[in-house]
Amino acid sequence: MDLGLKGRKVLVTGASQGIGEGLAKAFAAEGCELYLVARSGEKLERLARRIEVEHGGRAHLLACDLTAAGAVGQVLDFAGEADVLVNNAGSIPGGTLWQVDEARWREGWELKVFGYINLTRAFYPAMQARGSGVILNNIGNGGENFDFDYIAGTTGNAALMAFTRALGGRSLQHGIRVVGVNPGPVATERLARVVHARAENEPDGQAAVRAMMGAWPLGRAATVEEVADLFVYLASDRSQYTSGAIFTVDGGISSCRSIT
Repeated sequence: MDLGLKGRKVLVTGASQGIGEGLAKAFAAEGCELYLVARSGEKLERLARRIEVEHGGRAHLLACDLTAAGAVGQVLDFAGEADVLVNNAGSIPGGTLWQVDEARWREGWELKVFGYINLTRAFYPAMQARGSGVILNNIGNGGENFDFDYIAGTTGNAALMAFTRALGGRSLQHGIRVVGVNPGPVATERLARVVHARAENEPDGQAAVRAMMGAWPLGRAATVEEVADLFVYLASDRSQYTSGAIFTVDGGISSCRSIT
């Protein structure tokens, strides 16, 4: 299926690893012009080399801490004409209300929650002036499954879901589509760290890890590609009537609210 994305300018934040890396590769495969942002310039360089070898495209790179003063303006100068903004950078710490203190809570929200909001605020006017644009928010199914042990993240994700629906509900009046994706467990290094951290207090940590993973749909996490391919479709004109919506990719976890 030709998604008609060749030549589109796509900005991906948090692009150096995990889902962000998968997003960069997926958009590169469609012939997009990539603008990639992450803290690690070294990781971005390695990714850019792989993209050039595998897809023949050249990516524009910006090593930047999105929580630093002036970072949003720096990204806007770097990729202000982007046709597609993919908000992906951010990792909110796990833990209960008493395990995540105010400083760590604010730090997590500064990058992900306020990071998405501030970049959207910055890029929206140029898209509105052109009468076209797509903003995709990688959120997470924690926003649907309220988790005592992930209270900062579940609250932040729920806020981003509300933000996406509120803005996307009217954005088509300006020619802009705003859409969210809620991945569940995805096979990344971050997921491995989270799973092992939750199992470390169990008598048999490895058995606990196997039990957690075995309880997921199909007995596994989603692949990065299964998530990234959805983003690519949502960015395309084949999804022109889609805005203010959240798409959950978790194998049915969020829908499986059985009373037994």
